[in-house]
Amino acid sequence: MITGLRTGPAQTWGAVRLVPLLRDEPITDLRLHARLAGPDLSIVDLGGRAHYVAYVPHAFVATWSTDGTPAAAYGTQLLDPREPGLPRVAGLRFRRRMARREDRTRLRFLPLHLALEGYLDLQFGGPPIAWQEWTRAAVTRGLSPRVEEAYRGEEVRGLDDALRVFEVHPGQCGVAVYLADALASVFAVPHPDDYLALHPTLLHDFYGELLYHYTQLYPAVAGFDQPLDAAAVHTVDDLRAELTRVRGEWAAFHNEVMFTVHASTTLPVYRLGRFTLARFLPPFDPATDNHIGEMITTPDGTVAYLKTFRLSAAQARRGHLLSRLAGHDWSLDATAASLGTDRAGLVLRLERAGFGYLLRPGVVPARS
Repeated sequence: MITGLRTGPAQTWGAVRLVPLLRDEPITDLRLHARLAGPDLSIVDLGGRAHYVAYVPHAFVATWSTDGTPAAAYGTQLLDPREPGLPRVAGLRFRRRMARREDRTRLRFLPLHLALEGYLDLQFGGPPIAWQEWTRAAVTRGLSPRVEEAYRGEEVRGLDDALRVFEVHPGQCGVAVYLADALASVFAVPHPDDYLALHPTLLHDFYGELLYHYTQLYPAVAGFDQPLDAAAVHTVDDLRAELTRVRGEWAAFHNEVMFTVHASTTLPVYRLGRFTLARFLPPFDPATDNHIGEMITTPDGTVAYLKTFRLSAAQARRGHLLSRLAGHDWSLDATAASLGTDRAGLVLRLERAGFGYLLRPGVVPARS
């Protein structure tokens, strides 16, 4: 489970199950608030000649204090688009990098886009060595362009109703979102007040195509009700003990069976005083769930902020192939040996994953 957070009782609405994440003690020297970006298209300068283009509905601003004293969030300002004088055209908004320091103790970053940049690095990198099997385009321009499809939370059936009617627990600093009991995303923040302010932003996040279809195919999920042992309850203390037992069993089941976020590679992105902003990649094991994500942690490993995105099975297979290729300098023979196959088998897998166009024409027939 996530260090610094514990599991609360789940609530279900149709195919949506929300599991609250609670803190015994909030983190007061790091605060998050949302900044609405409006309808403009965002172009992020990644340095050099690289740019990242996406629709960014909001950014997160992290405010921290250097002496450990509590820090207050500035809050979110809402502008009426019908106000006279505001432009009606689709403009462009240029941003400098995914994470940018705005003041000595303020950092603006784009939620989930840090994680996606780490995943797309695998897809757009390309061979660093001009092996004879790869085309000139693959070596000079990498695997670009590639398209990955996702759905906004507003399009996921039942999610808006679930977020509107579910109870926010005392001390709640996050939530694990399950769609048809498949873990879709995890969101955690430092302070309960931050969660109350950012709770609606889950509708602006994006979710994978498979998870979107899960909510269309499965109208409701089964309840995980744990009954109390009435024979063991004779006093108020007995009832309190039974409730503690039931909550403990539910938390253990959730953490050991349902929770499937596992980081394999973590890359630090920015230092925020005593905190570290990082993104992580999964092990890309096709037999398990794979989540990309980003987090802010303290020196002792406590998670102050976390946001994840679940990859589809096809995305995980592509990530698995690309990570293996990158780990062996994109040598087909070395990569095939690490995968327990031969060159022809690897070429076939690359073709099925949609990467066959990167290979020279004389290489592809080798699969037969």
